[in-house]
Amino acid sequence: MRIREKRHPKWMKVPLPVGSGFNEVKRLVKDNQLHTVCQSAHCPNIGECWGQGTATFMILGDICTRNCRFCAVTSGKPGSVDFDEPKRVAEAVKTLSLKYAVITSVTRDDLPDGGSSIFASVINKIREQTPDCRIEVLIPDFLGSQKSLEQVFLARPDVLNHNLETVPSLYSEVRPAASYSRSLQVLHLAKQNGLISKSGIMLGLGETHEEVIQVMRDLRKVNCDFLTLGQYLQPSASHLPIEKYIEPDEFVQLKEEGMALGFKHIESGPLVRSSYHAAIGFDECDRSEMEN
Repeated sequence: MRIREKRHPKWMKVPLPVGSGFNEVKRLVKDNQLHTVCQSAHCPNIGECWGQGTATFMILGDICTRNCRFCAVTSGKPGSVDFDEPKRVAEAVKTLSLKYAVITSVTRDDLPDGGSSIFASVINKIREQTPDCRIEVLIPDFLGSQKSLEQVFLARPDVLNHNLETVPSLYSEVRPAASYSRSLQVLHLAKQNGLISKSGIMLGLGETHEEVIQVMRDLRKVNCDFLTLGQYLQPSASHLPIEKYIEPDEFVQLKEEGMALGFKHIESGPLVRSSYHAAIGFDECDRSEMEN
């Protein structure tokens, strides 16, 4: 039965975003004419993350060429590429004294390289200004172009994130312009190029528990290192409805089953999003690698 009521269960409640840290990041983003996925995707953790002085920067504008039915980001015809944006993002990272930065983008199928050169430029500019900052990129599939992917790989981000988002049986409804096998190939190529890889799945769209386990198995077949599991929230009445609220205990169970499959780190919970506690996962992996 599809969930139509507006009220979320008690475990989905989050505090209102307030405080000096939140206001400082908000001001910095506005003054530098930057976009964040925190705002564009209506992330429920914006108060916590911005309050800690962290943000996920969204490059290449705020209009996406695809129309995924789960996503709050506006779809349509994007504007021209802002080639000064990498410099401004790097300056914001330096101002915030970030030790871990997450960079994502809208999908730009209108560009010959899908925007991969801008991703590479952002990575390089951050490294120039804040060499000790770890960099995670959450990339689109670049229509499977190996040339575009290699531009990002060669810039050597510390973590290469590409979300599967959902199970294969729901792809035509949830991600009509994407391909499950193509997304798995992106993660496979990232590992072949020696990068730490990461992916994420939304729950509550109508998938079964076994389908989620199978996606985790598929990810491990391409040696995916990190995984995020979170509850899907309907951004508006025109987006896909929530089929089910996943209980917190089930998120715990899925994490245990995923870790048994060999993931190095899993963030699993109702409010988890792609970049939530990203630095913690990297630090745990780093320690694990040193211990082994």
